Amino acid sequence: MRYHGYIVPSIAIKTPSASYDVTIGSGLLRTLSTRLKKLNPTKPYRPFIITSPEIWKLWSKAVLASFPKEGPGKPVVLLHPAGESHKRMAAVEALAQQLALAGADRDALLLAFGGGVIGDITGFLAAIYMRGVRYVQLPSTLLAQVDSSIGGKTGVNLLAGKNLIGSFNHPQAVFADTDLLRTLPPDQLRAGLQESIKAGIIYDARLFAYLEKNVTTILTKKPSPQKEKALTHVVAASVRVKADVVNQDEKELGLRMILNFGHTLGHAIEAATNYKQILHGEAVAWGSIAALHVAVARGTITQPQADRMTRLILAYGPLTPFKASAAKLVELTYSDKKNRSGKRAYVLPISIGATQVIFDITDTELHAAAEAMLSRMRDSVNN
Repeated sequence: MRYHGYIVPSIAIKTPSASYDVTIGSGLLRTLSTRLKKLNPTKPYRPFIITSPEIWKLWSKAVLASFPKEGPGKPVVLLHPAGESHKRMAAVEALAQQLALAGADRDALLLAFGGGVIGDITGFLAAIYMRGVRYVQLPSTLLAQVDSSIGGKTGVNLLAGKNLIGSFNHPQAVFADTDLLRTLPPDQLRAGLQESIKAGIIYDARLFAYLEKNVTTILTKKPSPQKEKALTHVVAASVRVKADVVNQDEKELGLRMILNFGHTLGHAIEAATNYKQILHGEAVAWGSIAALHVAVARGTITQPQADRMTRLILAYGPLTPFKASAAKLVELTYSDKKNRSGKRAYVLPISIGATQVIFDITDTELHAAAEAMLSRMRDSVNN
């Protein structure tokens, strides 16, 4: 497919348990029904769209345009609030009840139309409703397009920590319609770009350099073919990183752990602020700045390398400040789902585009990193 003169990619996910494509481009929603039929040429399905009121208000006409107006092919729409505070088991039960009352059976096809929260809940619901039904990811945020919709991780949060209940459940397909990014609030766009910066730091130095070079084009508020082309490039490059890693390590037994760069303290920040004050991408950005402090202290990277990475993270800000003590953040890392045998799995860069995972990070190191990050945050607020 070509869009504005450049090729729009379809990137393959191939794991031992599932194979599917991530399609990236403009206008995908308007051909959604046709695409679903191609995915399910012989088996009947009934579409159930799970989305948030905000997304549905903006994009319902585009989605419904390709579906029949009456009959079994007409989608049933279930609305659920967006936001991490709504990513709970109660939400899964409520949506399952709505599915049952709407007559959803084993031929139901769930369409996760929203950001990471909608995608995670819908994927988990699809794994357990009637012991498993099909679903498709329709990510509406940049963060979901470049990260959370890919790889089959689904789940919900507990008060004790993030994503502590869930399953690996891959979708039939991911359709990342870049048109959706036009109505994305600026803070949501910047938060998603932090996941792309992460992908550059851990795996793809060329993506990192592209993000450095194109800050102004990507962050400009005025729509243009240049901005759309740059964002499509960033989405595709980020998806390729995720695909390459997931294809090698589906169940996070080794390599896939590098995707958690910045997430140890990032998840702690989200928990400390009750999942309401700060966006996930922003929390990961602050957590990444802390991880760079550890990397310099351990000598895995130089201070100039750390400064370059930090500059790029902050260039795609401003990042929302928050209130939490270093001690509280360290305490919250003990409930992180990445921990193994009581030890934290912590990701450190060894250069731009390469990382390592350590299991011996101490509370003292993590506390110092959190303090350094909080100091940087206070400086940014004062300036």
